[in-house]
Amino acid sequence: MSELTRIVLIGATGLIGRAVMEQAVNRADIHLVAIARREVPLPKGARMEMLLSDTGHWPDAIAAARPDTAVITLGTTIKTVGGDKAAFRAVDHDLVLECAAAAKAAGARQLIVVSSVGAELGSKNFYLSVKGEVEDKLAKLHFDRLDLLRPGLLRGRREGPARPAERIGMIISPLADLLMQGRFRQYRSVKDADLARVILALAGAKQRGHFIHHHDEFRRILGAG
Repeated sequence: MSELTRIVLIGATGLIGRAVMEQAVNRADIHLVAIARREVPLPKGARMEMLLSDTGHWPDAIAAARPDTAVITLGTTIKTVGGDKAAFRAVDHDLVLECAAAAKAAGARQLIVVSSVGAELGSKNFYLSVKGEVEDKLAKLHFDRLDLLRPGLLRGRREGPARPAERIGMIISPLADLLMQGRFRQYRSVKDADLARVILALAGAKQRGHFIHHHDEFRRILGAG
C-alpha cells in the first residue's frame, strides 16, 4: 500500500488548481486539502477538504492542513489587475512567498510551484522578472525538495470572461507547437489536466533537491515520450 501524502493546494479556484482537484479524485494515496477565498464546486466523487478564509488567514489554514507537500498554483495577469504592477506583485510575488514560508513553517518537506516558461531574475519583461525573482526566493527557503514547473500556454476552460489572446492562442497552439523545435520546445502549450497530473506525480517524491521542469520533462513524467 502506498504511503499517504498530505497535500495542501493553494490556488484552488484557478485553472490549474481546479484541474488538480479533478485529477485527485479516486487517488487513495493522497489526502488533499484545498485553500481558497471562496467556495468552488468540488469535482464529482471528490474526497477532500476545503478551507475557506481571506488571504490574511491562509498561513493559519496551511498550518492546519499539516502538509507533507505544498502545491502553489496562484497567479494573475497584468491585464486582470488593470496594468497595476503593484497589484500583480501582491499576488504573484508576495502571496506566493507568504504561502511558501507558511508551508515551510508547517513542516512541509516539498514545495511544488507553477511558474512560467522564460522566468528569469532580471528579465526585461516585467512578468518574467517577477516569476524569476520568486523562484530565486523560493530556493532560499530550503525545502527538502523544490519543484518549479515552467509551462508555456496553459490550455483549458477558465472561469470568467474569456481572454481574447489566450483564446486565439489555444486555437492555434496545436499547429504552433509542431513548429517549436529544439530549444523552443519548452514554449509548447500544455493542457490543464496534463499539468495537474504532473503535479500529482511529483507530489511526495523522496529525492531531495531543486528541480525545474519544462515541456519535455512534463511529457517524460506522463510517460508520453
